[in-house]
Amino acid sequence: MNTSSVYIHIPFCKSICSYCDFCKVLYNSEWVQVYLKKLYSEIKENYMGENIRTIYIGGGTPSALSLREIEYLLRMTDLFHKDYLEEFTFECNIEDITEELLLLLKRYGVNRLSIGIESFDLDNLKLMNRSLNYEDVKAKINLARRLGFNNINLDLIYALPHEKMKTLKNDLKCLLSLKVEHISTYSLMIEDNTYLSYQKVHSIPEELDEEMYFYISHILEKYGYVHYEVSNFAIPGFESKHNLVYWHNEEYYGFGCGASGYIGGVRYDNTRSLSNYLKGDIRLNTELITKEDIMEYEVILGLRLLKGINIRKFYEKFGVNIQDAFNIKPLLKTKELIYEEGHLKINPDYIYVMNEILRKLV
Repeated sequence: MNTSSVYIHIPFCKSICSYCDFCKVLYNSEWVQVYLKKLYSEIKENYMGENIRTIYIGGGTPSALSLREIEYLLRMTDLFHKDYLEEFTFECNIEDITEELLLLLKRYGVNRLSIGIESFDLDNLKLMNRSLNYEDVKAKINLARRLGFNNINLDLIYALPHEKMKTLKNDLKCLLSLKVEHISTYSLMIEDNTYLSYQKVHSIPEELDEEMYFYISHILEKYGYVHYEVSNFAIPGFESKHNLVYWHNEEYYGFGCGASGYIGGVRYDNTRSLSNYLKGDIRLNTELITKEDIMEYEVILGLRLLKGINIRKFYEKFGVNIQDAFNIKPLLKTKELIYEEGHLKINPDYIYVMNEILRKLV
């Protein structure tokens, strides 16, 4: 039987972060009840019985739900064949973490926590409409450790307006002291239709953004983290199995409002409108993709990995040499792309301008 992965989107939050353009709404218990029923129906109607290797429940803020609602959500995952489940991630905010929540997650097989920290700096947190403090974060992570969670990711957002290197260095110092297995780092993007864009907030100078990116990479690698994807760092063996499904261009289900999926050669997006989703008008679009499309996705996603694309596997999968399928030679000449150990990869010196390289290539 084939294996697959599952992403489930929970669009509810207790408060809205100023930078967020994900599919989200403020928590409303009546909406949550209807939403979870629709989600159950969507899974029942579309899941085709594969063995599921990874599950990721994200948002929004899944931990914003009540314990009773979270249990109903977790029970839904029993619809999947989980005999070969390797990784089950649940996203949460630090203020929602309690012993009761963690024990509930353990009971249903969650073995990885992804916690949105974003920053420890008070000015940064205020700008993002978030609140936490280091001691509380430390206490909650210690609680998770005592209850058996040994795979924890923390998110960091950097390059905020007016942020200085000193602030970033302190954030990294705090993160490293927590000794988690995985760290995801994101340069702040001021997206349309977010509070920050309405406030006409400007990004920091690009040179400083780039300096911060390479500083993060240098420090985390110095402390034993492998920089395995553009924005992600892991202690060896703790790379996100679920996210690697995306970057290896493998198929996965996406369930819930705003989710996307790739199953049976079809890529699809669900509606971002909660009212449409609750009415049962779930699919926004579907696209049956061609071999050429699949190869393009393979390149765009695979080059996000610092190791790059396995040339032999590319040939085995598509029956064509990657250099014949894409205009790689000019980028090899400029050393923006390089061959190393049987892989085609972006030169680490150019990783910061990855998007420009991909535009030249595809």
